[in-house]
Amino acid sequence: MSRVFVISDHHFGHQNIIDFESRPFATAEEMDEYMINQWNEIVEKEDKVFHLGDFSFYNKEKTKAIVQRLHGKKFLILGNHDRGRSKAWWLDAGFEEVSEYPIIYGGFYLLSHEPMYMNKHMPYVNVHGHIHGQKYEGKHYFNACVEHWDYKPVDFEAIRSSLAPNEEQQ
Repeated sequence: MSRVFVISDHHFGHQNIIDFESRPFATAEEMDEYMINQWNEIVEKEDKVFHLGDFSFYNKEKTKAIVQRLHGKKFLILGNHDRGRSKAWWLDAGFEEVSEYPIIYGGFYLLSHEPMYMNKHMPYVNVHGHIHGQKYEGKHYFNACVEHWDYKPVDFEAIRSSLAPNEEQQ
């Protein structure tokens, strides 16, 4: 049975992110290989992965090579660093679907690149990226940035389980 995962902010090929976020790598190439291996360790061919943006700093050829190496069917929500390229560019790079805007998943989860405003009365959870090592408090936010998950996509069932008390209050 296929599973659904989310992940954000790989920044493939971005040497400076290593210093910006204190990532434990010497080079972007070392980082890229580690992140590809971490992804493929848990994602199977038939699984679906929502990437919440800031995927790659490489040209299309190198980006496509990475996308092809990653297991699963990949869906991209454009991040701030992805927006300089068209939806067609990303589709050609190998993503199944590309969205310029947040999407609603499962009628309850708002998948976005940047955190969205969520007040305590809203019945939704915002699964997001963008803020890397930071974290918003409360059950309305779930940070899917690679820094929080050892560079592995997060199984949606784990997200659902971690938020179960919030869902039962509805």
